[in-house]
Amino acid sequence: MPYYIYIVSTSAGTTRKTVAHVSEYANFKLAKTEVRRLRAETTLEDGQSYRIMFAEERAEAEKRLLEHREEPIAREWEK
Repeated sequence: MPYYIYIVSTSAGTTRKTVAHVSEYANFKLAKTEVRRLRAETTLEDGQSYRIMFAEERAEAEKRLLEHREEPIAREWEK
């Protein structure tokens, strides 16, 4: 299964996200190296970030990136 690299944009004041496909790699090490290079060389707007997603196909990767996830609750001993 390939590793997909996306730019994930979050709208200010909302939880709505959009994704833009950048590239895909068959090897995690190559994908991780590319994301690190992109993060170092490219300045993104506020609310944007590079993300790597592992999935069987591109549509599944985009679906996973767009799903709403609850914020984790910090326990007393984690503070």
